[in-house]
Amino acid sequence: MSDDSGFKDGMLAGKTAFIAGGTSGINLGIAKRLHGLGAKVAVAGRNPEKAAAAAAEIGGGAMGLAADVRDYAAITAVMKQAAEELGPLDIVVSGAAGNFLAPALGMSANAFKTVVDIDLLGTFNVFRGCYDLLNRPGASLIAITAPQAMRPSIAQIHACAAKAGVNQVVRVLAMEWGPDVRVNGISPGPIAGTEGMSRLAPGTDASGGRQEKIALKRWGRIGEIAEMAAFLCSPSAAYVSGAILDVDGGSSLGDATPKTL
Repeated sequence: MSDDSGFKDGMLAGKTAFIAGGTSGINLGIAKRLHGLGAKVAVAGRNPEKAAAAAAEIGGGAMGLAADVRDYAAITAVMKQAAEELGPLDIVVSGAAGNFLAPALGMSANAFKTVVDIDLLGTFNVFRGCYDLLNRPGASLIAITAPQAMRPSIAQIHACAAKAGVNQVVRVLAMEWGPDVRVNGISPGPIAGTEGMSRLAPGTDASGGRQEKIALKRWGRIGEIAEMAAFLCSPSAAYVSGAILDVDGGSSLGDATPKTL
């Protein structure tokens, strides 16, 4: 039996997944999808109540754990707890992120540092901290990055710097930890119904001219990012490592607004 995506029912049965930042948005969508494919799932976020609520929403024995990815000891401790209760980690997603719109001259050094610490340091902490808890060989690590890693954007110097670093963390670890561990990144484009869209492009969830600039002429869906995560955890991706996969409807290609020739 297979679901509509083509993945086999129970494809991830017996696997354990840990999703940092998994209490909302894209990361919660990934957690739900991996759980739906049979994985045992633990999600972590800074707020204990949100972590518990996310676990309840996922259901099926999912764990909700509280830790800040900027704190190496804290995030490692909850990953160890997940591994002890659910089994060695087969899948780890680093998705915690912070962002806001601000030009460089309107940003404090502390504000810049905060985003770099959550996104870049947090990704290192999650991946470095999970290594001894992984079910090796065969573990799959996924970082959630962003188009700003490759495309400079005004009022996004903090996110551009942090996500560029995340991309390089993915590539270096893929080299250092292969063949026992595969490490990849997913770079989502504009995804409807996410905090990122509401913060960085307020009012754009409704259809409008900005969608015309995207090759596929629409915003993405959380479920579409979750499907890419499922692919990266599947046997179909057994030879994929060190990749940064754009899931953006072609938005990274540039302005696809129809032109009169």
